[in-house]
Amino acid sequence: MDFGKLADISRVDFTLPPDHPDTLPLLRRFKNDARPDVHVGLPVWVNKAWEGEYYPARMPGKEALLWYGRQFNTIELNSTHYHIPDPATIDRWRQSVPQGFLFCPKFPQLISHESALRSTQGITAAFCEAIAGLEEKLGDSFLQLPPSFGPRHLPDLEHFVRFIPETIPITIELRHPDWFVDNVASLELFELLEKYSMGTVLTDVAGRRDVLHMRLTTPSAMIRFVGNGLHPTDYTRIDAWVERLKEWFENGLRQLYFFVHEPDNTASPELAAYFINQLNKVCSLAVKPPKKIVQPVQGKLF
Repeated sequence: MDFGKLADISRVDFTLPPDHPDTLPLLRRFKNDARPDVHVGLPVWVNKAWEGEYYPARMPGKEALLWYGRQFNTIELNSTHYHIPDPATIDRWRQSVPQGFLFCPKFPQLISHESALRSTQGITAAFCEAIAGLEEKLGDSFLQLPPSFGPRHLPDLEHFVRFIPETIPITIELRHPDWFVDNVASLELFELLEKYSMGTVLTDVAGRRDVLHMRLTTPSAMIRFVGNGLHPTDYTRIDAWVERLKEWFENGLRQLYFFVHEPDNTASPELAAYFINQLNKVCSLAVKPPKKIVQPVQGKLF
């Protein structure tokens, strides 16, 4: 992810911001004794460097998703940002992963960036129909609003969300800086999202600390964590998130999607495993971490 990327992070304050004042009151409305549903994944399932480590050596490329699904239980599905998959592709994806796996598709850029949500009813319907084919393996979709989409576009967002079927769970990612300084605009936005039971995306990245607004509008959190090449701060930031998530779980958070990004995603499974192990330890959960595969050793002739 290039958004918020910095070459020098030595002066970045990575302290996790306090909760938005409305987050815990929102969560407490959903508090119960059920164990939270936790999904941890990456932004890609293809990486040649994982072959021989997390995937079998010399694995056929078409099997990448199958093996990814044995290591993780969700995927940040970015390919849908560039084109709408056909039914055969959707069906192949759905059948490649085990029960309990959830895809989180990203809305097409034609809708979010090129059209700024205007006059997109047809393509939005087509996209929603396509991802509905994932059936029980459809998780939260996410709509990434571009940096140009500010508070003055709120009426466009309100018009847009009315056409999203209730069967398509959706979260909203904000990037325009004015959302984080205009309290009136953000209040109106978050009230709108609560009204339509739509969530927020929290992006934790070095160069845009403002987008980490810590406001939840549903009892589900989608967190996009952007590391810095397994720098020591990656681990201390993960530790801070684990403590915050413990508090959120205790107050009513029912579902978590946590996506781990690195400048080179070859390193992402290692940090994801650290996150899962810490989360299991601190929150008394039993999420399965990714594990390196023991590759078969060919016998030698003597």
